[in-house]
Amino acid sequence: MSAFDTAKAFFEACESGKGWAGCKQFAADGATFTVQTEAMAEIKTVEEYAETMAGLANQVLPGCSYDVHAAAYDDDSNTAIFFATFHARHTGDGGPVPATNKETHTHYVYALTMDEPDKVCKMVKVWNSNWAFAELGWA
Repeated sequence: MSAFDTAKAFFEACESGKGWAGCKQFAADGATFTVQTEAMAEIKTVEEYAETMAGLANQVLPGCSYDVHAAAYDDDSNTAIFFATFHARHTGDGGPVPATNKETHTHYVYALTMDEPDKVCKMVKVWNSNWAFAELGWA
């Protein structure tokens, strides 16, 4: 499996709510996570992020989905880029407020840096949480 194939498999597992159990085979031990949003400022590892996404996808926003608009791999930096739109409706338990039944269609980007054995060692998410939270009725 190439580094890009591994990155694609990780992206699919993470975005479909498989949690760390479904993502760990594609990630290096101690893989780091960063994002510039207060909503996820406490999350520092890919494992924590995968578990957060599992909770959202399986409990708070059941039935959520995504569309990938573009995906690319840069050999010079060993980085996979995914540009997508996340679609979700808040119908489940959890979240910052009771279920609002409102939906979001929010754009985001993953930058996944791969290490020598072709596993995710660093993840950066670019996302406008304020937009998504306003659409969901959370802000």
